[in-house]
Amino acid sequence: MTKWDKSRLPSRHVTIGPERAPHRSYYYAMGMTEEDIAAPLVGVATCWNEAAPCNTALSRQAQSSKRGVKEAGASPREFTTITVTDGIAMGHQGMKSSLVSREVIADSVELTMRGHCYDALVGLAGCDKSLPGMMMAMTRLNVPSVFMYGGSIMPGRFEGKDVTVVDVFEAVGQYGAGLMTEERLCQIERHACPGEGACGGQFTANTMACISEVIGLALPYSAGAPAPDLDRDHWAYESGKAVVELLRRNIRPRDIVTLKALENAAVIVGATGGSTNAGLHLPAIANECGIRFTLQDVAEIMRRTPHIADLKPGGRYVAYDVFKVGGVPVIIKALLDGGLLHGDCMTVTGKTLAENHKAVVFPRDQDVVRPVSDPISPIGGVVDLKGNLAPEGAIVKIAGLHALRFEGTALCFDCEEDAFKAVEMRAYKPGDIIVIRYEGPKGGPGMREMLSTTSAIYGQGMGEQVALITDGRFSGATRGFCIGHVGPEAAVGGPIALLRNGDRIVIDAEKGTIDMILPEEEIAQRRAAWTPRRTDYNSGVLWKYAQTVGPAYLGAVTQPGAAAETHTYADI
Repeated sequence: MTKWDKSRLPSRHVTIGPERAPHRSYYYAMGMTEEDIAAPLVGVATCWNEAAPCNTALSRQAQSSKRGVKEAGASPREFTTITVTDGIAMGHQGMKSSLVSREVIADSVELTMRGHCYDALVGLAGCDKSLPGMMMAMTRLNVPSVFMYGGSIMPGRFEGKDVTVVDVFEAVGQYGAGLMTEERLCQIERHACPGEGACGGQFTANTMACISEVIGLALPYSAGAPAPDLDRDHWAYESGKAVVELLRRNIRPRDIVTLKALENAAVIVGATGGSTNAGLHLPAIANECGIRFTLQDVAEIMRRTPHIADLKPGGRYVAYDVFKVGGVPVIIKALLDGGLLHGDCMTVTGKTLAENHKAVVFPRDQDVVRPVSDPISPIGGVVDLKGNLAPEGAIVKIAGLHALRFEGTALCFDCEEDAFKAVEMRAYKPGDIIVIRYEGPKGGPGMREMLSTTSAIYGQGMGEQVALITDGRFSGATRGFCIGHVGPEAAVGGPIALLRNGDRIVIDAEKGTIDMILPEEEIAQRRAAWTPRRTDYNSGVLWKYAQTVGPAYLGAVTQPGAAAETHTYADI
């Protein structure tokens, strides 16, 4: 085993010197040897739980990561953190916990690493907010780190077609509209999710998984294999080995996650028609590095990036299809060949992004991923909007939309439940713009996703005939003319709070505008008459979150990040 100099490693505080004998006694109690204790301590963090299939494969993969760490000459220390799974939290008050869980994941990993003085980190995550939460912890701590995605679910099969959980959400709308029997709905729900893994389309989990490779925090190819595939165990093992090499070379996350790397991440979201939630998570990861990278920065890059991957919810294919044609490196290779990525960015291999993908051959006998020269659309699948209704910006996924302009009449609701009830009763009409407000980071609190509502509308066959606007979020699985992250949010008196039923709104995704057609004097009068609303969350973690959370366009973060640091954990 390599003899390590721990003089600059955090674990020296718990393993070196006579005064640390009590600390070492705990390690002996867990079966560690003198050599194990003398080696670097590597945290192997997972979000394993039995809340949903997204997370159930993570414990198995962690064992392979630990083996890789051990065989590379360091000592793995496994621990777990929470997740809140959106598919189960969706459509009720539980969704208020979802975005908050991203901060809790990052905070809890930070506390575990700090409290036990671990020297490096392998982080395995499977569900939407756990991916950015784990990456935030890595960049915050700035110890050598490798991220690994737990893998997507295999597509379900029903009546000879691939189906996903989104088909189930939309089936609920069809059932409510009398277009589907309860028996058929039950059959779809039983076939949509066949086993372990995160939602299979280019929703938030797979969007962030693509980001993990292109931003350089994950090994090439590690995001591709489905969760049940034993190939994932190989990549988990390699991730464990890789983090020890990073420790030897002192390559840290902030050496990897630069402004250029963040720009690369935004490119792959646009190119794949990825989740609008990337507009929250990339600014939040940037904040941990002391880099200002806003929703507008993300969306501007996504807009000018050709859309080249034909993935659900706007397209035809799922993550498993990307894996079958060569995985995320195929997308990265197409973007590198098209001159759309910074190829000189460092990655966890110790090589640059371009070096990692030099030998990748773009497959021509497939139509899942296209070359940049023959895109699905010349602009990306996600764009930013600004105007008098959203001075701080808003975001919309345009992948799969047939029209990029919508003019209609506001139909306002002050919570998602009221909006969903109106949709169930079909108390709306073509040309309406359904406004769901007081669901922002502070106002929710927690910035809920609205997949249940949008899916019900699609299930009723009205997906192209109405639009939705919210200061909350839309799921990465949402499709249709759905505008989220409207800022300033209603809870702080943003213009969305001033809308009334019948007001005219114009949304133009081609021009990037979103405006309410009202005279300035009328807007000023309504603003003067507006009063803040209280929520029902006046204690507990949601109250605490509401006191500290910032605006959506800066990532809805709860602390100032690296810009305010006087030291980093890695240098304690």
